[in-house]
Amino acid sequence: MGDFTQKSVVKSAMRKLATPIADYATFHALIQDVLENNPWGCTTYESAGVAKPAVEKTKESYAATIVYENAEAKTVGSIPIRGPTMEAVNTAVTQITGSAAITTGMGAGVAASRDSSEDSFSCTIKAHANNGELYSVSFKRDSVTLSSYENDAIRTGIETWADTVAILA
Repeated sequence: MGDFTQKSVVKSAMRKLATPIADYATFHALIQDVLENNPWGCTTYESAGVAKPAVEKTKESYAATIVYENAEAKTVGSIPIRGPTMEAVNTAVTQITGSAAITTGMGAGVAASRDSSEDSFSCTIKAHANNGELYSVSFKRDSVTLSSYENDAIRTGIETWADTVAILA
């Protein structure tokens, strides 16, 4: 039996943000800027005979938590919510916090609230470098991860770009 022979060196790098992204609107604006303006100089390509964009969103996730507190501000319960979009999460939050039956079920004198600073959101973008490499950039509220790249020039380019984006610096 033969040995495995390494064919490539696939790398991953992460930037932990000094301050988490403040809110969904800021996060959404960042993602839209990448998708619309292609700041990494990526190129379109073809896969299985289908034209693909230079950068495209491939995965996203959004979450919030509803907290139930009693009159002493003690948390007596919580409901986590996950959805495919922040709009879906916001709709669920509105429906659940507006439900008297759920609030009553948590106990007498309990109030429902949402702390948006605890919301989480993530989005992965697939990008096609001008050298032909496909790589991914995953954005989370507190980090940016570059993965599946070989050429260090890709990391350098994204680092240089991130240094110019105030919320990522």
